[in-house]
Amino acid sequence: MKLTKEKFRAECLKKLGNLPQNNKVYRDLLVCKQIKEELKNVKGKRILFYYPLKNEADIRKILNFLRKNNKIYIPFMQGKSFKMVLFRLPLEKKRFGIFEAGNTNKKIKNIDIAIVPIVGVDGNLQRVGFGKGMYDRFFARLKKRPYTIFIQTRLCYTDKSVCDNYDVKADVVLTPSKRLVDSSILNKKRNFNVK
Repeated sequence: MKLTKEKFRAECLKKLGNLPQNNKVYRDLLVCKQIKEELKNVKGKRILFYYPLKNEADIRKILNFLRKNNKIYIPFMQGKSFKMVLFRLPLEKKRFGIFEAGNTNKKIKNIDIAIVPIVGVDGNLQRVGFGKGMYDRFFARLKKRPYTIFIQTRLCYTDKSVCDNYDVKADVVLTPSKRLVDSSILNKKRNFNVK
């Protein structure tokens, strides 16, 4: 039986739902450490983060650490996608239980780095999310592709190609214990550096 994106998503959600909660804080700290290590080799001051949901890696510690020297943006839901807004408090709980900063009329067109949560990743390092397509629509509107880091609390990976052409692709996938790199960028030098 052929593996489809929908079946793979269901398997990943089940796997993530069965993760023990007693070591979640430790797993989240390891993910933050992985992000910090990854960003040592990446230059950029404009970073898109996500604000974590309950079942996603809690990256708030690294978000708060980096906001001292960088421009940090988070998603602001708009229709079937989102726009970026500057990360500033207070946040308000909105649709899908997502916390958002206040809206702004400022149009942010470019970012250097995108840190994106995933449900799973396929053999092309393309993202399987919750199935709403918000990140796909958002990335399609960007003028320049940012260095893209996928984050997951436990790797849910298939070596099969189950994603569509428009699904977002990672430069690197980080979990508490694994790091997957897109082989096509291994030899490219990135012109980024984060403090």
